[in-house]
Amino acid sequence: MTVSALPAAPTTAVQRSRGFDPTWLLWIVIIAVLLFLVVSPFVHLLITSFKSERTGAFTFANYAAAYGRERYVQALFNSLQLGTCAALLAGLFAVPLAWAVSRTDMPGRGLVRTLVLATFVTPPYTGAVAWILLAGPNAGWLNRIFVALTGAESGPFNIYSFPGLVLVVALYSYPYIFIFTTAALELVSSEMEDAANILGAGTWRTMRRVTLPLALPAILGGLIICFLEAIALFASPAMIAIPARFNVVTTQLFQFFGNPVRVEVAAAYAMPLLVVTILLVVVQRLMTRRKGFVALTGKGGDRRPIALGRGRWVAFGYAMLIATMSVFLPYLFLLQAAFAKAWGKGFSLENLTIRNFHFVLFEHATAPSAVAHSFLYGAASATVATVIAISVAYIVNRRLIRFADGLGFLCVAPFVIPGVVLAIGFYSAYAPPPIALYGTAWIMILAFTTRFLPIGYVNANAAIRSLNPEMEEAVRVLGGSRMTALRRVVTPLLKRSLLGAWLLMFIPATRELSSAIFLYGPKTKVVAVMIFDMSDEGNFEYLAALALILQLLTLPLLWIGQRAIGRDFMLRRTAT
Repeated sequence: MTVSALPAAPTTAVQRSRGFDPTWLLWIVIIAVLLFLVVSPFVHLLITSFKSERTGAFTFANYAAAYGRERYVQALFNSLQLGTCAALLAGLFAVPLAWAVSRTDMPGRGLVRTLVLATFVTPPYTGAVAWILLAGPNAGWLNRIFVALTGAESGPFNIYSFPGLVLVVALYSYPYIFIFTTAALELVSSEMEDAANILGAGTWRTMRRVTLPLALPAILGGLIICFLEAIALFASPAMIAIPARFNVVTTQLFQFFGNPVRVEVAAAYAMPLLVVTILLVVVQRLMTRRKGFVALTGKGGDRRPIALGRGRWVAFGYAMLIATMSVFLPYLFLLQAAFAKAWGKGFSLENLTIRNFHFVLFEHATAPSAVAHSFLYGAASATVATVIAISVAYIVNRRLIRFADGLGFLCVAPFVIPGVVLAIGFYSAYAPPPIALYGTAWIMILAFTTRFLPIGYVNANAAIRSLNPEMEEAVRVLGGSRMTALRRVVTPLLKRSLLGAWLLMFIPATRELSSAIFLYGPKTKVVAVMIFDMSDEGNFEYLAALALILQLLTLPLLWIGQRAIGRDFMLRRTAT
């Protein structure tokens, strides 16, 4: 009798827990927030592109104005050409490097991974500024060194050109291809390469005919991501293309936000960029999810590093060449400019000063507040995005509502929306009355949250899938709500994964420019906007000091991430 009576208390608890659950209030809030962050800006962007500025009536005039001039159309073709050339050059940098790091006995492989990470966390506009100092047509250091060594009247390098822009974009986007390629190559079994060697193929032929073809879907996926990154960039083209007197889509969109603001035309002009992005993201997803490559998806197989002999030093030299162009030279001359009274006067004790840092930190009217804003907005947006990501990932994986997959789609949808297009959508939706958020901290935080939400969701979703739901059911059996299970079981078990996701969103949010440049106000400037303004004014000494301060403030966060999650956590977790 005693045994038969035992189930009565748990049954009552389960029945009580399956009544009204206050967790549903959280789900309703999450759904409303997603609609506000993702759906509303996109809908407003589409509506605005067909709305007359004067009457508000439906019209195609905005599209006619957006593509009625040859230079506007040329800017679109320039972007497509930039994306293609930058992706191919980045592939030339990344694929051999990824093969050497993941498949060979090249020395210094850990160092190379660290240098790729250093490139990955360097904002593209910082790299662009460094290369302006290096390859400016008159005072650039490479040209000055060339003139000093050869006696020529001028140097051969001109960063203010289309090839110069391609180089800068490729140097700071190749880590994407490196991430995808190494993730694939590390799964290739050595058995395939051994078979090729037995049949008489040498190391290099085996690489070309066996190893790299097995990783081809991942390589192509990385190339597409690099292409999309290139056509969506604003800072590097603005610093290099505008002085070179040619436009790309992002710089042309920025000009539509001049005086007067032509947001309807900008919305229409942004649509082809959005369509191209969506199509290529779909292609990239299909490529990287292909299951026809047994060597990549099957089990087992020994994986041994390939012995390159003397060639391993050639591979190491190639890796150091890329690191020199992306890390060593740029940071050397950024340091020189940051500690110089006048960067053009070169390295000398008489030209050495720390006043640039003092001015930026304590005397500049807006730089200190810009640094504070960058970290405040970054922290707030990363925190909000983490809460949304873990909540939606939990709903999707536990199938709590019928349209759970739709919520997951909304979380990853911003990935296919370039930052400038997202900013125009937020401007269209929330700048006019009655909401009138333009120029406020709120619109910056909301835009950053939306921009980086896909990163948080992908990582949170992978983490939730690794949890056994039986632990949460135990909480439910004992009378706890889903909120209790989420707070007391799920979150503590995932704290390391959530920390990694938070850092992956926070770090890029502190240096986001492509959306901030369209949405900031006089009281909400961030460091990225300050650096862009300083480059436009030619204040490279102050700019270099501010850029280095931003990088130095990021280093402790990278250290925390490496200690808690792993040395190359940003590279590996981005690959997910």
